[in-house]
Amino acid sequence: MREAVFLRQNQERWQQYEQPAAGPDELAARFVALTDDLAYAQTFYPGSPTTSYLNGLTGKLHQRLYANKREGRGRFARFWAVELPLVVARHHHTLAVTAVLFAIFTFVGALSAAYDDSFVRVIMGDSYVNQTIENIRKGDPMAVYKKENETLMFLGITANNIFVALNIFALGATLGVGTLVQMFRTGLMLGSFQYFFYHYHVLRTSVLTIWIHGTLEISAVIVAGAAGFVMARGLLFPGTYGRGEAFRQSARDGLKMAIGLVPIFVIAGFLEGFVTRHTEMPLAASLAIIGSSAAFIGWYFILYPIRLTRRLGADKVGAAELAMDN
Repeated sequence: MREAVFLRQNQERWQQYEQPAAGPDELAARFVALTDDLAYAQTFYPGSPTTSYLNGLTGKLHQRLYANKREGRGRFARFWAVELPLVVARHHHTLAVTAVLFAIFTFVGALSAAYDDSFVRVIMGDSYVNQTIENIRKGDPMAVYKKENETLMFLGITANNIFVALNIFALGATLGVGTLVQMFRTGLMLGSFQYFFYHYHVLRTSVLTIWIHGTLEISAVIVAGAAGFVMARGLLFPGTYGRGEAFRQSARDGLKMAIGLVPIFVIAGFLEGFVTRHTEMPLAASLAIIGSSAAFIGWYFILYPIRLTRRLGADKVGAAELAMDN
């Protein structure tokens, strides 16, 4: 955009930033917005009065922000408490569309397994299917979760899930096609997998066992898919910005969403490695874990981002949104 338009759109906000902030959170939000404004100005208007003004104003806010604060103090916690939820709130529509797509893909997987007995073997492999059928005949359909050492299982599954999620996100750079394909494959696998247990009359057992870790795991995969589509949107729909700049902005938002999933995958891996194997646990315990996991996902990725946005108010959220746009 032209410098005059950039100045006209943001000058009033910058002048407000010269006044004392209401608190440290507002000051931090202003600083984040200004640093991105400055980066944008340095890229497109190097040496201009606007860039010089932003450089000076950013320096003043930096001094106020860190005058009585240790470097990096609280930054780690702030990412998950404020920064990530605001990004998620900004892309709630994309997240909702991704969830609907994944549900459709899962249904297609279940329907395919219902109409074609060999479909599950194509998706899951003969070895796994044969082993699980044998376990069902022995009266322990979830025995596959009991064979490996707990710690090794936890570490291996966690590392694999994080890699898969980052891969789903990174494939957003293929205009979202790669992300869509991976989400489709995962949905097919989940749908056919669950129908397989329904076919052998152990669906209840599978749900009460697999979803102990699967609630967090599958939810995180959906968020990773949304992160990939967020990045793809910058390439496909750059808006008023250049395609390269729009891609940089959307990739940053998507990366934050993907990185924010790491603790969730760690917890899901712990549950799969150490808890899921206890298929004899009481019904109430299984339901409590599944229910609390679902409640957390609903709160952290839906309710909390909305409430945080409202609590921060229009001025601070506007600054945060501009920081993500620029």
